[in-house]
Amino acid sequence: MVYLIIGLAVLALLAIVVIGGALRRNDTNEALGSISRETIKRDMGTTSSSSVDDEELTGKKYEKSVVATREQESRELVLSQAPPPAPYIPPDPEQLGVTRRMFFNRGIIAMFGLGLSGFGAACIAMLWPTGVSGFGSKINAGLVGELVAEIKANNGFLYKAEGRMWLTEYPAGAIEKARVNYSAPELAGMTAGVVALYQKCPHLGCRVPECGTSQWFECPCHGSQYNQVGEKRGGPAPRGMDRFAMSVTDKGELVVDTGTIIQGPPIGTNTTGQEAEGPNCIGQATEH
Repeated sequence: MVYLIIGLAVLALLAIVVIGGALRRNDTNEALGSISRETIKRDMGTTSSSSVDDEELTGKKYEKSVVATREQESRELVLSQAPPPAPYIPPDPEQLGVTRRMFFNRGIIAMFGLGLSGFGAACIAMLWPTGVSGFGSKINAGLVGELVAEIKANNGFLYKAEGRMWLTEYPAGAIEKARVNYSAPELAGMTAGVVALYQKCPHLGCRVPECGTSQWFECPCHGSQYNQVGEKRGGPAPRGMDRFAMSVTDKGELVVDTGTIIQGPPIGTNTTGQEAEGPNCIGQATEH
């Protein structure tokens, strides 16, 4: 019984294989197709000039020969109908406008021009003579007598914005001590009764205002304090207020050279002996 079942299964498998092969051959034949006699006669009429024997061209070989003949005829037809190439006409510059190459070339030239112009302007600015007027130049502050009167009218302090300087009165009784501590460009103004002080604090460069109650200069940034002639009295400043070179003309005019800054006197210099004449505007600072 078992052998019978096995035999039937083998026969069924073989039958499936045979039927599948037959179906596959039929599909292949249908895909290839066949050529009718009428088609063969018509094609033979159009290809009678071929050198290949018609009896030998059957099936696929005949199809290939016909296709090749038709392609050759189409190629010859296209070549025979192709028009001659048009002559080259250069474009009109006005219609063409600015090309991309022209745009980039002009842009590069413009950038070089701007760069060279800026460099030239910087060189001219560096070489241009400075100090013609204003800060960095020699400023004629006016007659010494008038300046002293103006200082007194302003409660002991006179500010000149064009020179970034303070003008204060230097007492005649302190001249002898001043000769020991100050240079000739400073003494020229002091002996006439005026001292010109740079507005910047020598500690960190803050602008130092006057204090009307103490009659001192008192820096609001870090509390450095200076007497009326710029000598240090307290705070973290490393020295007294810097001052400008001065001279007095034959007419009695004070000329302040704001381009020549002289370092302030060292700590401990106190030629006038001036103490605070009232409450300080800034809290009492200790010396560092």
